[in-house]
Amino acid sequence: MPPPMLFDLAGLDLSRTLLTRREIYDVYLPHRHEFMLLDGVCHHNDAGNQLVAFHDVTTSAWWVRGHVPGRPLLPGVLMLELAAHAIALMGKLLTHNEAFVAYGGVDECKFRQAVVPPARLYVLSRLDELRPRRVRGSAQGVVDGKLVFEAKITGQVLPDVGSPVEAQTFNSAGA
Repeated sequence: MPPPMLFDLAGLDLSRTLLTRREIYDVYLPHRHEFMLLDGVCHHNDAGNQLVAFHDVTTSAWWVRGHVPGRPLLPGVLMLELAAHAIALMGKLLTHNEAFVAYGGVDECKFRQAVVPPARLYVLSRLDELRPRRVRGSAQGVVDGKLVFEAKITGQVLPDVGSPVEAQTFNSAGA
């Protein structure tokens, strides 16, 4: 039985775009080329430590040709990379820190359904912990209202760039 969603999507306007792909990667995240994976952010709530980003899974994506020929499946590692981008982005939105947040680990990961193009994958993320050298959050992927993956993501804040962050721990309600 799947766990409950991190938060209720029913009350959110998923059709609006608060941050575009260009804004995400020009202002907040340094990834380029094929690794500019998030297509936008449609919800962000500092008070609830919540962010909903999306990725449009297309038939022309670079991975389709080889994973798997004749039956393209969005690779799980890309779903986790999307989750890592969302958690890093949320940490940056909260702290305004310019330091690079590197992928530090994944825990409690489960893939529940395949994601095939065309589809819009929503990445729900909730920041659980923000420390000077670490960001931790919970992430879920949702397609057509169904949970497709879940994971806990840890990011390492690399100390050689940007200003230090203030340690914060959030409860599951986001307070």
